[in-house]
Amino acid sequence: MNIVQFVKEEYSLNKTITSRDDILNVSRDLIRTQGQTAFNIRTVAAACQVSVGSIYNYFESKADLTAAAVESVWHDIFHLSGCPEISENFEACISWIFDCLRQGSEKYPGFFTLHSMSFLEEEKSDGKRRMNRAWEHIRVRLHTVLIHDKNIRPDAFDKKFTPESFVSIVFSLIVSTLLQQNYDCSAVLELIRRTVY
Repeated sequence: MNIVQFVKEEYSLNKTITSRDDILNVSRDLIRTQGQTAFNIRTVAAACQVSVGSIYNYFESKADLTAAAVESVWHDIFHLSGCPEISENFEACISWIFDCLRQGSEKYPGFFTLHSMSFLEEEKSDGKRRMNRAWEHIRVRLHTVLIHDKNIRPDAFDKKFTPESFVSIVFSLIVSTLLQQNYDCSAVLELIRRTVY
């Protein structure tokens, strides 16, 4: 049985897809359950029980669908918690980010590889733009939490060492950890404590 037949059987009870959001929900599920090798226009169309042409009614190209699906997975990974502490405490926010990355890695095995490898050479600029947009939300959140954290030492920052530069350093450590797929944030938290608390 080939992958398209498998997907048709696996998703045979799905309702007809009627929106872009429905297609993205199915796309996230395919990435989660079948991995990057199963993610293409044919398998998405089969899982949605629509023609390949119907997918093109919502997405201009395979790259557009892939980019939108990747962005949708990032949003799912970084779902907002109901815990107010992640908005008020920088350490808690960092722990939350690492926890989201760990859970995202478990929920979407191979996703981080899909994200980095899925865009064709001429389509990488759009993929990079979407990736930067997804990550920019995290940077802004980190900065906002940092400047509102009442536990930060008053003398932690000055003109040479600003909250923005600190967020940039911490963000680089998060990206490095993501690339290494090591979601232990204890060393990063210790660095933060020693630097600004």
